[in-house]
Amino acid sequence: MIHYLAKITDWLGRHMFFIVLSALFIGFITPVVDSPALRTVVVGSFAYMTFVTALGTSLKEFLRVLKKPFVPIWILVLIHVASPLIAWLTGFILFPQEPYTRLGYLVGASTPIGVTSVIWTSLAQGNVSIALVAVTLDTFIVPVMLPFFFKIVIGQALQIDYMQMMVQLLLMITIPSILGMALHDYSSGILTPVTKTVTNFISKIAFFIVIFINAAIIGPDITWDLSTLKIVLTTMFLVIGGFMTGFLGSYVFKNRSKETTLAIVYCVGLRNASFGMVLALSFFPPSVAVPITMFMLFQQPFAAVIPYLFRHAAKRGQAS
Repeated sequence: MIHYLAKITDWLGRHMFFIVLSALFIGFITPVVDSPALRTVVVGSFAYMTFVTALGTSLKEFLRVLKKPFVPIWILVLIHVASPLIAWLTGFILFPQEPYTRLGYLVGASTPIGVTSVIWTSLAQGNVSIALVAVTLDTFIVPVMLPFFFKIVIGQALQIDYMQMMVQLLLMITIPSILGMALHDYSSGILTPVTKTVTNFISKIAFFIVIFINAAIIGPDITWDLSTLKIVLTTMFLVIGGFMTGFLGSYVFKNRSKETTLAIVYCVGLRNASFGMVLALSFFPPSVAVPITMFMLFQQPFAAVIPYLFRHAAKRGQAS
């Protein structure tokens, strides 16, 4: 039984693209009413996935990265300087007469690192320690940085419950990460192959649930007509541009490894679009939320493609 479960888990790990697409499709066609209980399921699923991911990461390695956080700090520069600038220029050029659409792209590009960046970094066998440190630093920087950013850009200070957001991120990322890494370092013999197989299989199910719930919640907000086609295409290229910004940004480090590059790519490319959508709907007209909704649509499928691209590049390198 465990042998077959291990095979299924391995197959799921190598075909995350299909899992993401199926979760999105089922979510879009399944009406789900947003509720605190549903949000609790999402937070709990994220916390479990983070915990399982951290089981394969050393706490000592995490602390080593934290002591010399050059890569995570560079990730934050790419996220909070380069990405908003690219989004602003794109909106200015393509939507000169649509200020709310431009603002939507700017808000979407200014949101924190998406917590799924840690999960995808792990699935793609990237450096999870770098991703965890980047998310942890961003958790504490955002409450200070975002109000200042919006005050300068839009001329008004937004009253946002950053403490609630910080607590939620601590519950989803920081606490389960520390527990998982501590268990990895100080529990020799407890994590048997059977335990790892079962926990990894359940984490894949949790991943499906998270994407399904988010798709089911945002589905009704998307109007599929010709008027949104330009926004859809622009958002798609901006999402690709986010991953490319991370990839090109990794060239700053001459001795970068594939694992480091993957961590940078996912941290820069995957943003907390859910937070961006809440931000947009709370303080701006509904049209501001449309581009951010599209970010949620495209981020996960493109994240699933990246491991295939890296494997293809590795094969071409070996062939030459």
